Amino acid sequence: MMTRGVGMLAAAVLVGLGALHAYWAAGGRWATGVSVPQRHDRADEHADDHVAFVPGPVATLIVAALLFAAALVMLGRIGMWGTWMPRWVFVLGAWTLVAVFAGRVVGDLRLFGIFKRVKGTPFAWWDTRFYTPLSAMLALAALIAAINGP
Repeated sequence: MMTRGVGMLAAAVLVGLGALHAYWAAGGRWATGVSVPQRHDRADEHADDHVAFVPGPVATLIVAALLFAAALVMLGRIGMWGTWMPRWVFVLGAWTLVAVFAGRVVGDLRLFGIFKRVKGTPFAWWDTRFYTPLSAMLALAALIAAINGP
């Protein structure tokens, strides 16, 4: 029963994140100032931080679709969706989510994750306090579903 609750909660979070990315892809601006990693301009310590990249609407929409798909994988793994599909699809999908979200926790060793070197930016603050812990919880939820699903 715990596995089902964890899977449903994780799926709800993934749907919410997917909706947020769809909102951004459609031109929404809320929270965009802290949604992309920033890097310091090493030449001028007093310069404003610069975003590391500018995601376009297509890339953002792809991320939204992947987050929605991840929610379906979680729901499929706990037996609430896709019972007509082979079980191994959801088992493999859940283990893939474990790897993806655990990888997000570790990060790129520079701009995001627990080993990031760039600190002191608005994104880094949110990454430390919200994005990385949320990724860890999603990795744990996917692990619970991967191990204990039907």
